[in-house]
Amino acid sequence: MEKKFKWRVVLSLALLGFSMSTGWALNKGLSFKLLQHGYTRSPLIIGAVLSLQGFMGIFVPILIGYYSDIRKTGRRTPFILAGGIFAGLVTMGVYFSYIAKVPLLAFATMLALFYFSLYFYVAQYRSLLPETFPSGERGKASGIITLFEWAGNLFLFGTLAFLVFNATKITGAKTGIEALIKGNYLWIPFTIVSAFLIVSALVVYVRIKEAKIEGGIPEEDLWEYLKTIAADEDFLKFYSAQILWWMSFEFVAVFLFGILESVLGTKNVTALGNAIMALFNVTVLIGAVVGGSLYDRMGRRKSIVLGGIIFLISFLGGWFVHTKVQITGLIGLAGIGWGMLMATSWPVIGDLLTKYEREAFNGRYYGFFEATKSFPILIAGLVGGAIVQLAGGNYKVLFPVGAVFVIIALPLIWGMKNLDEISGQKPGIDELEETEVGV
Repeated sequence: MEKKFKWRVVLSLALLGFSMSTGWALNKGLSFKLLQHGYTRSPLIIGAVLSLQGFMGIFVPILIGYYSDIRKTGRRTPFILAGGIFAGLVTMGVYFSYIAKVPLLAFATMLALFYFSLYFYVAQYRSLLPETFPSGERGKASGIITLFEWAGNLFLFGTLAFLVFNATKITGAKTGIEALIKGNYLWIPFTIVSAFLIVSALVVYVRIKEAKIEGGIPEEDLWEYLKTIAADEDFLKFYSAQILWWMSFEFVAVFLFGILESVLGTKNVTALGNAIMALFNVTVLIGAVVGGSLYDRMGRRKSIVLGGIIFLISFLGGWFVHTKVQITGLIGLAGIGWGMLMATSWPVIGDLLTKYEREAFNGRYYGFFEATKSFPILIAGLVGGAIVQLAGGNYKVLFPVGAVFVIIALPLIWGMKNLDEISGQKPGIDELEETEVGV
């Protein structure tokens, strides 16, 4: 069956992306300050706990994505359903464990379970894009879904900023976390995220029907799969570039509140930090729309590099900011470049697999795709915390360090040989012709 662009499929996947993004935004918006307020002020310890996300992201998507590929039925949606429900329950577990004032080790374990749950079904979510849309339509679909993903971030960060502002006004507390607890507001974002995660997983499971694949499924063992990635120059360059620019992003994202403290000289930055992240996600939405359109029109290589250059400019100026206006403007500009990078990066793996007639392996390759985004979180938390410690607690040092990684990444993308070859409308693996997506 020929793949076609279907709005109802796009919107189902977009809702799932929106919901998963609220989960990650909850982590970015609160975890740092929860650890700082309730457990420790050490950048190294905080970074180590937050790096558990990277640890989970390295292994879980690859292994679960590999396993889903070898199934003839229920290759994607059952994993999404189970992962979404589990993620929703664990989200509330994080809240209750913090309120109960469990020891740091127990709280860190609950955060690790939260990360595990979101990574459990992300490769399956990513795989549905190339499995339901032809190559020439993937940029458009990716742009729409990416827009919803970052709209989820915007929604959650905006909600957090609003709640902190009101709680601080009502309680008079000196810090945002203290205000949320005293004003009995802390449960609200956790409940919202939990509900979105569960409902969106149910929607995808009900509305996207995967038909049984007839005939044999092409196979390669785990070693052959990893060897193929290492042996193919385009895959290796793209995955390496992904690691590098996500490293730059995570240096700032993991330690944003610390950066604001260094720039402004105050610890009361919870509301401002979430407001800035909300603005960042507004500009990411703009970048995603532009990037998704350029991917199919301007070409893969040029559209990705253009987004990277815009993103790089923000890092180059990061060391020189000193005011709220400057840091806000800088992060807003970074959002445009980052949105372009996100919308243009997702379809690359699907297009390469279509070209090499390896679409049956979407799960494992998108699992590796997620691992290249997660490895930087592990490194950024540990290395970033150590760098800040060595810099005497000045978090601004992470800007020039991040700029170096972006500078290294862009030539790798430009050097990809097959990036701008657009595959045909039909999938390369005959067995996947039998997969029908119901709407």
